[in-house]
Amino acid sequence: MTIVWTACAFLSGALMFSYWLGLLARHNLNHVGDGNPGALNLWRAAGYRTGLAGIILDFLKGYLVLVWILGFSLENTRIQGHALIPVALAPIVGHAFSPFLKGRGGKAIAVTFGVWSALTKFEASLALAIILAVSMAVTKLATRGKSISSSADGLQVVLGTLLLGVYLYIGGYVGAIMWVWLGNVMLIAYKHRKELAFYLTKKQPKPGGE
Repeated sequence: MTIVWTACAFLSGALMFSYWLGLLARHNLNHVGDGNPGALNLWRAAGYRTGLAGIILDFLKGYLVLVWILGFSLENTRIQGHALIPVALAPIVGHAFSPFLKGRGGKAIAVTFGVWSALTKFEASLALAIILAVSMAVTKLATRGKSISSSADGLQVVLGTLLLGVYLYIGGYVGAIMWVWLGNVMLIAYKHRKELAFYLTKKQPKPGGE
């Protein structure tokens, strides 16, 4: 059954709500900003109301499918042990490499929050939100309120996801949960590879990235 649950979770994650909402608003997100078919570009193209709808839907497609599969308690779930790993990562993978966009996808931030909300009853997602908020505040102070580049945003997201692992470990989450975190970090880093490459090449990522 693990294969069936993983497929269901992948399909849920692969639903590109933000991209489709953009099309309904007559905006092709492939031609907005960095070309990322996600909620942030939807926000930029169609305004905060439509963008917020995209964020919520991208969150829910990671959250609801795992609540449906796992229930509200990992202790009583029908998915046990390391079988949890592919099921939990599947919505993120589906969003990052959606078959509805021929293998392209978004940067998987909102769906990541959805997955961790389901896995930890919102504890880890709240911790990640606080980590990113503190990081953003520190960066704003360091840059004296100047606008932050997409490369800096990408670095903050990757470092924030890395720091989440410290929180999970200190909080006593071990085993399969830590493997899910590791897979999540790798996916987030890959989807932000162009932003991260800036700090090695000092060249801003070109528009049209994923």
